[in-house]
Amino acid sequence: MTAGIYAQQSGFDTTIFEMHTIPGGNCTSWKRDGYLFEGGMHWLTGSGKDQPLYKVWRNLGALDNTVPVYNRDQFLTYDYNGMVVCLYQNTDKLKEHFLSISPEDEKEISCLCKDIKKFSKMNMPITDIKGVRVKEKSTMSISSLFKMLPAVPRMSELDKLSVTEYSQRFKHPAIRTLMQSVVGTEYSASSLLFTLACFASGDGGYPQGGSLGMAIRMAKRFEDLGGKIKYKTCVEKVITEDGKAIGVIINGEQIFADAVIVTADTLSAIDNLFDAPLHEPWMESMRKKTKLAMDTFICLGVEADLSTLPENLLFDLYEPFIYAGKEITSLGLNNYATYKGYAPTGCTPLTIAIMGDTYNYWKDLMEKGEYKKEKQRIAATIIDRISHKIPQIKDNIKVIDVATPLTYERYCGTYHGSWMTVKGKGDKMITYPCKSDNINCLYFAGQRMVTPGGLPVAAYTGRNVIQNLCKDSGMVFQGKAQ
Repeated sequence: MTAGIYAQQSGFDTTIFEMHTIPGGNCTSWKRDGYLFEGGMHWLTGSGKDQPLYKVWRNLGALDNTVPVYNRDQFLTYDYNGMVVCLYQNTDKLKEHFLSISPEDEKEISCLCKDIKKFSKMNMPITDIKGVRVKEKSTMSISSLFKMLPAVPRMSELDKLSVTEYSQRFKHPAIRTLMQSVVGTEYSASSLLFTLACFASGDGGYPQGGSLGMAIRMAKRFEDLGGKIKYKTCVEKVITEDGKAIGVIINGEQIFADAVIVTADTLSAIDNLFDAPLHEPWMESMRKKTKLAMDTFICLGVEADLSTLPENLLFDLYEPFIYAGKEITSLGLNNYATYKGYAPTGCTPLTIAIMGDTYNYWKDLMEKGEYKKEKQRIAATIIDRISHKIPQIKDNIKVIDVATPLTYERYCGTYHGSWMTVKGKGDKMITYPCKSDNINCLYFAGQRMVTPGGLPVAAYTGRNVIQNLCKDSGMVFQGKAQ
């Protein structure tokens, strides 16, 4: 939709073919019996009004003055043997809190907070590509660049550590667990610091309506600009002729175009959307280097008001359980009791995400006919563990919905149901070309094009691809912006 909006603003006649019944791809949430379950965005980088991305989100219709943004000061709360340990957004408050829990970690706590303040000056630059004509220039100021410089050496150092290795620097087990729970243990320590810094800078809020609300606002913006969205329309192939993309095939029908922008998951697209898989050097690199991030979401509609509980609660289990061959010793839940319109009055939607690459696990169960049975087992196990911690949940479950990586593959066309790329220990950030080397008028955008991905990358690459299209077509970027 980002690509579509910028294309319409630049004078192109644009049609989006969407396989789902709703817009947004992996930026998704869904309704079940009066409950809204968030399955995509849990915070939005660029929601802070002083962030460069904020202007982009406003232009796209994702944010405006009528959309409240929730910023949680206690971003994550860990119930550690009855002790409440919190990840505060305010860095000074976080430091004071951590020191009260673990004075022996003073050195590492101070270092953590200094790093957060350094990283909070880092922003995704929104600039123009070389050679494109634009209606309004976007550049990065020298002052912004200098503010970012102090974080560069630390970023290089932290790139060499995993989140697990970084967390081991803290003596207190509760602080170690919190550090490991923010982005996951597979990621580099720099990914953790970027996330904490995002919150500390006043960014990383949650817009009202979540993923689905944001996607619907963007779809309206696109259609108001004259764009067309064809829902329940799955592209079968991209048509190429004489080294040029000339259209797509849908339900056996050829639909011709002057250019084709592939915004489906690039890993799926280069293997499945062409008569033969594409094998350009950058595509081979993507196939080789991509580490898939995925979750299983367990969604519960509870006929009880849980608004007195933290919005993000982490707790250890009284009895671990096995999921996909891995022992699960703790759970984190997202509590949407206070979010308007997410549930019937006095009720609460909860989502629990279990991280890890479980695609083959679920695929095997599907082939054996045991997929539904395992979803029921996982849901029952988690309800038991949560009910032990929060007794008012027991016997009050109205809705149960489990979304596996296969669910995201089915509805979003995402490669193995993966919603991001893991930027792990020692991994460099990779930016892939947005154009084919061998096929003219063929472009690519989406979360897979810049590691680690996410909504900011989706917006960035959608904007970037239209600037490239404008440059190639002799058009002015946003030349007809309304």
